[in-house]
Amino acid sequence: MITIYPPYPLGGRARSRSQAAASAFYITMKTIVYVDGFNLYYGALKGTAFKWLNLDQLCRHLLPKNEIVGIKYFTATVSARNHDPKQPARQLTYLRALQTLPHLDIVYGHFLTHEIYMPRADNPTQTVKVIKTEEKGSDVNLAAHLVNDGHRRRYDVAVLITNDSDLLEPVKMVRYELNLPVGILNPQRRASWVLKQHASFIKKIRPGVLKASQFPARLRDAKGVFHKPASW
Repeated sequence: MITIYPPYPLGGRARSRSQAAASAFYITMKTIVYVDGFNLYYGALKGTAFKWLNLDQLCRHLLPKNEIVGIKYFTATVSARNHDPKQPARQLTYLRALQTLPHLDIVYGHFLTHEIYMPRADNPTQTVKVIKTEEKGSDVNLAAHLVNDGHRRRYDVAVLITNDSDLLEPVKMVRYELNLPVGILNPQRRASWVLKQHASFIKKIRPGVLKASQFPARLRDAKGVFHKPASW
């Protein structure tokens, strides 16, 4: 059996009534938040002073009436670069900080690095050998967890921190097959048009809430005390 999803949500007043009803329904429901780590970083954190981000506080600021029962953070470990050899150490320190949050799980993808030939920007008829690095697995992992948790009724509301339109299909599966709300916390300047058509709600992650959601500079875990990276 092939399921054909509606290409657009309800329009006009019907859509407003539907969204109002959804808002009344999900505000006290148990919620799992699925974080696309690289989409969040490149959309809202890179080049800012807010990289030391406490995801639990962020979610509670943006979803104050939801019962957040879990946060799943999807990422991959980075490798050292000639221009930034300390990048892996900073990332590992941040992942250590995230692991102090009791309801947060980290799900790892991986990077693939290989050499390829690509056209020159100034002369497309010529090619140049480049090193291409691709992050693999995180979007598939997020989609699998989102759908699996929905089938198992582990949440009443799913919320995605992403603006990646590649996640449209699992969003539609959860909304239209499982009949569960799916919200988006958008880390980028503009929300994906296709996600806007099918998400139950969208909120933009603004600098003010990032600033208010920082870890303290000094943290402690089972291994001892550690600190926010100095270069951050």
